[in-house]
Amino acid sequence: MQATAPKPLETLPANGRPAALAIRDFPSGERPRERLSAYGPSSLSNAELMAILLRTGLKGENVLVMAQRLLRDFGGLDELARASVHDLCAEKGISSAKACQLLAGIELGKRVASPDPMDRPYVNSPEDIANMLSPEMAYLSRECFKVILLNMKNQVIEVEKLYVGSVNSSIVRTAEVYASALKRNCPSIAVAHNHPSGDPTPSSDDIATTSRLVKAGRLLEVELIDHVIIGRGRFISMRDCNLGFD
Repeated sequence: MQATAPKPLETLPANGRPAALAIRDFPSGERPRERLSAYGPSSLSNAELMAILLRTGLKGENVLVMAQRLLRDFGGLDELARASVHDLCAEKGISSAKACQLLAGIELGKRVASPDPMDRPYVNSPEDIANMLSPEMAYLSRECFKVILLNMKNQVIEVEKLYVGSVNSSIVRTAEVYASALKRNCPSIAVAHNHPSGDPTPSSDDIATTSRLVKAGRLLEVELIDHVIIGRGRFISMRDCNLGFD
């Protein structure tokens, strides 16, 4: 019978082990590497997996506590995955080497989870955006705003869910819309959001938001190729309607 893995350490209550206690001094059944070998990587917490990548902690703070601190400071694994080497090196005890090790591990995970580059869709028209996103977004009860990151060939690198707002509106910050594109050196993006009413007719806020994003993209040298509003059974391209793209 296969052994059952103990509960991940980051979910355990305090067990009296001080942060200064080195991982090598933990009982073998509590060390991340030994737990991975015995029970497989899926049995480890995020902090334990990070501890394996980081390898060593600081004087007075073992590597597992360091990993837990990073997750807390960045607000979880999703936000940590968006960090740059510079962001990580601003944290106590994180050298350039540690930052690179951690980001390399995260990137490998992203590549495993993402489709093969040959299978990624292309965005050559607003119909491509609508066909890709409408099945998920057309019948949502709340507004959802997404950013589509594109490469030089207008091939989709990633679709990023940026906001889920109230039924009536989403608050869109320009810096957040372009943040991932700048970090990943994307030459262009497209954005899309849904109207829960089912009517994709643009509001004055939609036009103003589009205009603001277009102008910011020109300054940042990241082209906004379209803003598509998705309704039920139909959509509207802000570019085709020349709304906000003047």
